[in-house]
Amino acid sequence: MAEPTTDANDVSDQLPQHLPALRRYARALTGDAAAADDLVQDCAERALSRAHLWRQPGNLRAWLFTIMHNLHANNCRRWASRPRLAAVDDVPEPSWPAGQIERLAANQTLAAIRQLSVDHREVLILIAIEGMAYAEAAEVLGVPPGTVMSRLSRARDHLRRLTGEETVVRPAKTNAA
Repeated sequence: MAEPTTDANDVSDQLPQHLPALRRYARALTGDAAAADDLVQDCAERALSRAHLWRQPGNLRAWLFTIMHNLHANNCRRWASRPRLAAVDDVPEPSWPAGQIERLAANQTLAAIRQLSVDHREVLILIAIEGMAYAEAAEVLGVPPGTVMSRLSRARDHLRRLTGEETVVRPAKTNAA
């Protein structure tokens, strides 16, 4: 058996440091811990088996997120043609101890994020949670940076409406000389 290429060694050496971020992104995309773990595993397998396709000195993190994004999109298309086992409304909401106001607010925010469109949710997660730059998120999603900025703005506005927060009114720009 041939020795792995330098690219495969680099990917396998650097992959573990990106797994927590990939898990967060997968969990946010799927909303399900088991499906998220499967998505992370598929992403890692795909990255390791195709390490020779990674363009060095490229951004490995962006490449991994792109793989995950594409796998998730493929899974969504595949799942759209299959019936769901249980409707979301049929699954009981977990109960929380009375003193967990912050957790309740976080759960309400997560529920609101799940109501966003996939495009808006992906951009919001990559920028706000994963801390990616607009250009890096654009590279992951395969869209121009302006599209990322527009989707992020709309996602934030929609999230504010869903959570009942007041919208910030910005004063109109004037052309005062």
